[in-house]
Amino acid sequence: MTRVAAIDCGTNSIRLLVADVPADGAHTDLHRRMEVVRLGQGVDASGRLAPEAIERTRKVLVEYAAEARDLGATAVRMVATSATRDATNRAEFEGMVAAVLGHGPDVVPGTEEAELSFVGATASLDSAAAAHGTAAPAAPFLVVDIGGGSTEFVLGDAWVRAARSVDIGCVRLTERHLHDDPPTAEQVRRAEDDVRAALVEVTAEVPVGEAASLVGVAGTVTTVAAIALGLPAYDADAIHGSRIPADQVRAVAADLLAATRERRAAMPVMHPGRVDVIGAGALILRVLMDEFGRDEVVVSEHDILDGIALRLARG
Repeated sequence: MTRVAAIDCGTNSIRLLVADVPADGAHTDLHRRMEVVRLGQGVDASGRLAPEAIERTRKVLVEYAAEARDLGATAVRMVATSATRDATNRAEFEGMVAAVLGHGPDVVPGTEEAELSFVGATASLDSAAAAHGTAAPAAPFLVVDIGGGSTEFVLGDAWVRAARSVDIGCVRLTERHLHDDPPTAEQVRRAEDDVRAALVEVTAEVPVGEAASLVGVAGTVTTVAAIALGLPAYDADAIHGSRIPADQVRAVAADLLAATRERRAAMPVMHPGRVDVIGAGALILRVLMDEFGRDEVVVSEHDILDGIALRLARG
């Protein structure tokens, strides 16, 4: 059994997982934490990480490093994704991380980000289905990880067959298009066009039609699931392994895009850091399900963060 700490630093949030990982089988969570730092604030327009965004991230990272140390993690890996990949001043960010952790982050390409998401998302699908009293989802899986700056699409079963990362994410689309509260029909249409154009790139490299199950991961998908399930509060156990029909995804997306910021913030399952970007995230999920002809999405609470921990412990 190896105790490791995984840190996932995306465009919108930074997350920590400390887990015990056996040589085979499921890992045991000791501690999970998520903070919204919006590292990718304005990076789509400026190409640079804002100094205040780097500082917000540094403050949380100092706390994560202490928590990992106190829990006895023998190794720590931090993976940075879309916002850092895109930034011309990423060296400033990497230097900050090295000062806090003693080593820099792994700024992974989109393909590796996709593979890590796949490993994490699919590791516990069978046990999640059993907990819900349903049949396990069938392979091959199309895992979709909707992030803040990019979305990853990965097709595989026991291994990854094909993967593609595209620059559509809930923060990026919100900053590009959804400027009003609520957004106008024209703003929504432009965002949809962006998503459809990106999906053309995906289908050129990933044979999405071969997938037997669509698996959605990350905060957009889990929040949409929580709303569709009518949960009185966010409940990861109820969400993990749930199956959300396409018509419910459409209804939730339409409601979020029509809602004011105030009404979204009042939803009991809504994390404060997702209030302003959840509409764009739900739009991405709705459009991709319609374009790919998917009847439902299987929701996984496990994702790239779990994939980082598993790869760190097992190599």
